[in-house]
Amino acid sequence: MKLKTHDDRLTLTNGNYESLVKARKPQGIDEKSAYLIGTGIGALAAGCFLIRDAHMDGSKIAFLEQLDVPGGSMDGRIRENMGYVARGGREMGHHFEVLWDLFSSLPSDEDPSMSVLDYFFYLNKDDPNFSNCRITEKQGVQYDNGKFNLGQDLAMELAQFTMIPDEALQDKSVEEVFSKELLQSDFWTIWRTMFAFENWHSALEMKLYMQRFIHHVDGLPRLTALQFSRHDQYNSFIKPMVKYLKDHGAQFHYGVTVTNVEFDITGDKKVAKRIVAHDQEGKDISISLTEKDLLFVTNGSMTESSCYGSDTTPAPWEPKLGGCWELWKNIAAQSDEFGHPQKFCSNPEKSNWESCTVTVHGGKVPEYIEKICKRSPYTGKTVTGGIVTAVDSNWLMSWTINRQEQYPGQPKEDVVVWVYGLFTDRPGDYIHKTMQECTGKEITKEWLYHIGVPVSEIEELAESCTAIPVMMPFITSMFMPRAFGDRPYVVPKGSVNFAFLGQFAETMDDPGRDTVFTIEYSGRTAMEAVYILTGVERGVPEVYASRYDVRYLLNAATSLLDGEKPHIDLPPLARRKVAKMLDGTDAEKLLREYNII
Repeated sequence: MKLKTHDDRLTLTNGNYESLVKARKPQGIDEKSAYLIGTGIGALAAGCFLIRDAHMDGSKIAFLEQLDVPGGSMDGRIRENMGYVARGGREMGHHFEVLWDLFSSLPSDEDPSMSVLDYFFYLNKDDPNFSNCRITEKQGVQYDNGKFNLGQDLAMELAQFTMIPDEALQDKSVEEVFSKELLQSDFWTIWRTMFAFENWHSALEMKLYMQRFIHHVDGLPRLTALQFSRHDQYNSFIKPMVKYLKDHGAQFHYGVTVTNVEFDITGDKKVAKRIVAHDQEGKDISISLTEKDLLFVTNGSMTESSCYGSDTTPAPWEPKLGGCWELWKNIAAQSDEFGHPQKFCSNPEKSNWESCTVTVHGGKVPEYIEKICKRSPYTGKTVTGGIVTAVDSNWLMSWTINRQEQYPGQPKEDVVVWVYGLFTDRPGDYIHKTMQECTGKEITKEWLYHIGVPVSEIEELAESCTAIPVMMPFITSMFMPRAFGDRPYVVPKGSVNFAFLGQFAETMDDPGRDTVFTIEYSGRTAMEAVYILTGVERGVPEVYASRYDVRYLLNAATSLLDGEKPHIDLPPLARRKVAKMLDGTDAEKLLREYNII
C-alpha cells in the first residue's frame, strides 16, 4: 500500500527498511547549489539533509540570516550585562521520527563520542521525566491529583471531537466547538498550558494535536510522556547542527535581510528567479537564480518582533511585521498557492504571550521550589519535570526548571527558571499590573507569590533573583484559526527549484497529520523539501500512526476516564448479544486488557 502524498516524488514509509538505508547520490546533484533563508531548525535540518542524504557539496550551501546568531526560535543564551534568557522551550517525545533520524548521525556537542540521539536517549533513560506537582493553587498548594477528572460526558465529547472531519473545522476556534464545561475542566488546564492553546485558537490544530499524540494521553497528567535535553536546546541541538554544516563547508551569512523572492510562473511551472536582499547598511545584495539553484524559504516566524525587557524595564510591545512576515507577504502576493500570511499575523492581541527567564542566585528561594516539585534543583537531574501551572493565577502563569546547570558555565548556586503567562493583558494577583506592564523584577515577585513565598518575604527574596522578560506578539500565530490553503505546501505544485520550510508550511502527507509548534514539524518540512527537490530515493518516515492503532485508541479512552470503564449505553438484549459475539475472541481479550469491558 502506498501512503498518500501531495507529490508523487515523495514516498512515506514506516518501519526500518528504508530508514536504515544510506541514500544514493541523486543524479545531477553536483550541478546544483542551495540557498536557505533563515537559520531556524527547519533550515538547518534542510542543510544537513542536503549534505547527508543528497550528497551535496557543503560549500555549495549558503544560509542567509537576518540576525547575528543561528537557531531561529531555538535560542538560549546570556544577554550582555543582563543574564540568561530563553524565549521558550521545546517538549520532546519518543516519536519524532524525522529529528531522531537526523540526530542519530550528528555528534553530540555535550559528548562528541556519542550522537545527539545517543546522548539524549541515555540521559532520559537514566533520568526519566516525571512531574510531582503539575498544578498549584492558593500560593503553592498542590491542586492536581494526577488525573484529568473529566467524567463520562466530557470524555465522550472529546472522543466525538476527534472524529469531526478536518474540513468541518476550518476557520473554527476551540471555543466554537467545545462546551463551556470542557473549557472549564482540569483537562483543559493541563492541555492549554502545556501546548499554549487559547480558547480562540484553531479547533483544527487542536484536533490534529489530539490525534498526533494519542499515544501520550496517559502520560500527560504527570508529564511522563516528555523528554528534555541536558542543557538549553541551543547547546544541545542547534550547535551540533551548525558544527556539522560548517565542518562540511556550508557558508553562513549574517545581517542579511531578504525582502522578497521573485518567481517566474507560467502554467503549471513555478521557478524562483531572484532573491531580493540587502545587508545591514542597506546595500543591495540580491542573488539571481537558475533552475539548478535550490531555494528553501522559511516563511513566517513565531518569534518575530520579540522584545526584551530587563530587571527594571518591561518588555516593549512592538508587533511589527518585520523579517519573515514581510518576506512571506511579498511572496504570497505572486500566487494564491503561496498561502495567506494575514490569517496568522494580523491579530497579535490574540497570538501573543510573554515569557520571563528568572535566575535565582541561591538563597532561600530554592526551598520553596523544592517544596512544590519535591526535588532539589541542584542535583543535575529532573527538577519540575515540565511546567507547573498556578491555576488561580490571573495571568495563568506556568513555570518550569530544567536540569541544572542549564547553561554551560552557569554558576553552581544559580537556578534558571522559565516563567510564562498566557494572559498578558490581565492584572496580576500580587503585582496589580498586566504582565505586559511588568518589569522582570515585578514578574519575579508575582512568581514568588504563586510558589508560596509569604507576602512579608517577597520583596526581600526578589532581590536574590534577576529576570529578563520577553514579549512575543506572534508566538502562537501558527495556532490562529485557518483553512486549507492558508499555508503553502512545502513544495507547491509545479515548483522546479524552491520549497517552504517551518511552522507555516503545509506538509506533503495527505491528510497532513503532523502538528505545528514542535521542532519535529520543522524537521519534517526540511526532509520533505530536500527529498522532493533533489530526488533522494530514501523514504520520509510517516507521522507516527498511533491514531490508527486500536491499542492506543482504547488506552486513550480509559486514560481520559482516569482508569474508569466507559459507560456504553446499550439495552440489555443488545448487550447480551454483543457479549455473546465477543465471547472467547481476541477482540474480547483486547477490550478487557484495556479496561473497556
